[in-house]
Parts: sequence; structure tokens; C-alpha cells
Amino acid sequence: MTQYLNTDTICAISTPQGTGGIAVVRVSGPEALPIVASRWNGADLTAMASHTVHLGKITDTAGQILDEVVLTVFRAPHSFTGEDVLELSCHGSVWIQQQLVGTLIDAGCRLAMPGEFTRRAFANGRIDLSQAEAVADLIASNSAASHRVAMNQMRGRFSSELQHLRDRLLRFVSLIELELDFSEEDVTFADRGELTALASEIQAVVSGLAQSFQAGNAIKNGVPVAIVGATNAGKSSLLNALLGDERALVSDIHGTTRDVIEDTITVQGILFRFIDTAGIRQSADTIEQMGIERSYAKMEQAQIVLWVVDNTAAADVSQHYATLIEPHCRGRQLIVVFNKADVAAAPALSLPHGVRTISISAHHESDVNRLRQLIVQVAALPTVDDNAVIVTNARHYQALVRAGQAIGRVLDGLRQGLSGDLLSQDIRECLHHLGTITGQITTDAILQSIFQNFCVGK
Repeated sequence: MTQYLNTDTICAISTPQGTGGIAVVRVSGPEALPIVASRWNGADLTAMASHTVHLGKITDTAGQILDEVVLTVFRAPHSFTGEDVLELSCHGSVWIQQQLVGTLIDAGCRLAMPGEFTRRAFANGRIDLSQAEAVADLIASNSAASHRVAMNQMRGRFSSELQHLRDRLLRFVSLIELELDFSEEDVTFADRGELTALASEIQAVVSGLAQSFQAGNAIKNGVPVAIVGATNAGKSSLLNALLGDERALVSDIHGTTRDVIEDTITVQGILFRFIDTAGIRQSADTIEQMGIERSYAKMEQAQIVLWVVDNTAAADVSQHYATLIEPHCRGRQLIVVFNKADVAAAPALSLPHGVRTISISAHHESDVNRLRQLIVQVAALPTVDDNAVIVTNARHYQALVRAGQAIGRVLDGLRQGLSGDLLSQDIRECLHHLGTITGQITTDAILQSIFQNFCVGK
């Protein structure tokens, strides 16, 4: 972290690349005010109060007016980074943006690195590490559910829950380690019954948070839905109907789709990733067979499988299910979609308990909305409200699993009557893993891996 805890003043364009109505250039650091003042033509910048907005002009290195801008002032420590922060809203010309950043660099700024503004906010104690990661998730959110999850995490609900657990564990570990100083007197400061109750509670909370990761990952990255079935069953037509767009090529020729096609839609605030796969059948064509193998792989990666059955060609549908579909759908939610209902009735098919069925016409988009609702129901994602704490980050999930394992060893040790020094070791390991989530315990390598994926202006 030392390279970030320096005295540099940084700047970067914080709005997306390209031409727009306006662009925002952000400046942060100890010299933000004097550097911008050296290029500012307007009211006295040094006298401006925090959280105020001013109209003025910015000049280039030669003193020529570059643009008329709106300047917003955030004085330390009441800013995003905890430092003096100035935001310059200029006209959205790419040339103006580049010249504005260039004149600030000439005046003494350094171009910010990816995520450096957010990293400084973390380093200066404005936010913890999980909140910093939530900033990136909020920027990348592409559905109402992913937005709410990121907002809850950025507001600190996840952090506060973990901090409450850590505080109580720290109290016990300090008492246990105090016992070690009085080992010869055989004194007990930490009530073992109370510690057992606390460890059980923490194990339940950590386990619940870890288990929420599957749903959280689906909310963040989209629920994967594989569309599978025999050739010419109407899979591509169904994909197009679900998306409301001609995304996949539709043809009466068998084996048209030879590779997977993916696209996303949001239904009731939930993002779904639909995957149209190659038709499953016996084929001697090497390229087609490669596509079929990919179809099987996508089935096994999906959370929901839509098996499209052609009502007009369903003579061997039971055998097709038993040999080609069911072996790859175990552990997944299966919906049997009887297609071409406008031409023929759905065939009789013996299916396991819990498998849902629906009849549609993809070509005429009949009952496709009903299928969308069924997919939402089958996804069974939790309702995300302002109080929801759902884990969406793989790093957090791994830390929670390790913390759960450590607290499990504490419970085992208490049952076995292990000594305080052994209990203390496992409690501290649990504290360590919980601390890595919020950044109370971290390394520069972890920080680098997190912030290198941020955009430069954030």
C-alpha cells in the first residue's frame, strides 16, 4: 500500500470514453486546490467552501482559454477519497478532455492508475475493502437486483455484520490469552459455555452468508439458462422469442446451430443469460459433433435447462430424455418446453417429480411470456430489499468458507476440552479470514488484484 499512501495529486477522466454532452475530470490529493487554481480563471478557488459549485474557465499551459467549466469542490476530509477533491465538468469533446488532463499534468498532477481514487478512499478510512469492491459492482450492475445488492454492500450492511462478529470474538480471544498468563494459577476468564454459544452463532451466520453466494453470483452475473433439444426443435426460434430479437439464425435445415449463442435479458429485475446450443442428435459430422459436446458442457454449467421438444416429431422423446438429456441435467432445474403447440399437441412423457412443463409456439410467440414467468419462478432467487445481505464476491465466499472451517474447529475443541492456546489459534484464524473481507487484514497483492480491474477514473 505504501506506493498509494504518497503525496501525489492525481487526475483522470471519470466519465466514459468518447464524445458526449459533458465530461468530468476528477482531481484528488494534497495539491489539488493550488494545481487547479493555477489553471483557473474565475472566483477565488482558495476561498471556496466545500460542496459548492462554481462556473469559470480553464486555461492551457500557454494561458489560452481551453473551455468553460463547472467546478465542484470537496474539501478534505469530507470527500470520496478523504483528500481535497475537485471535479471539472467540461464540454464532452474528446480533444477538450485530453487537453484538460494534459494541462493538469503539466501543472503538477499525475495520471491516476485504475481504481486509485477508490483505493485512496479505502486507505484513508472512508470505506472498507468490501465497500470498495461494491463500488465496482455498482458501476457494473445491469439489473435491479444486482444494483440493490451492490448498494446494500456499499452502505456497509455486510461490513457491519462481520464487524459485530469480530468484536465479540476478539473479546473472547483476549480473555483466553489472558488465561495463558495465569496458567500456573489455573484461572478461567472466558466462560466456555458462552464461547460455545457464540461460536455456534458465528458458524450459523458465516454458513448462511456462504450459502447465499450461489444466489448472489447468479444475481451479479446472470442466471445461466441452457436451451437444448434435438435439431430443428425450435431452440433458436425460442431464443429469439425470449429476447424479442432475431439473435439466432433460424432454418428448417437440421444442424444449423453448430456453436453456442449467448445473450441476456432482464425479467422482473433479474438478469438471465440464455444459451442457445447445437441440436443434440447422433451425427458423423465432426464439426457438428463438437457443437453437440459443447451443448452438453453448457447444460452442466447451467442453473436452468430448457429442453425444447418438437410436438410434431416426438416419437422417440422418452428415449431422447433418458439417454441424452437426463444424464446431463442432474442437480439442475429442468423445464420441458413443448414447442409448436399451434401445430400438434404435446406428446405423453413420463418425467420425474418436480420437472415443470409448458406448451408454447415459439414461431408465433404464444405463451412465451408465461415461460418467462416460469423461468423466474424456477430461478427462486431471494428478494433483495434494503436489509438483504447477499454474498456476490468469490473472494468473500472463499474467506467465509475458511472462517467457517476455523470456527468449526473451535467448537470441536470446546467439546474435546482443548487448552486455551489451541482454541486461541483457531479463533484468531477465524478472525483473520473475516478481516480479509473488510480489509482489516490484507496484503498489497490482494489490493492490487482488486483495484487493477477498476476503471481509471474511479
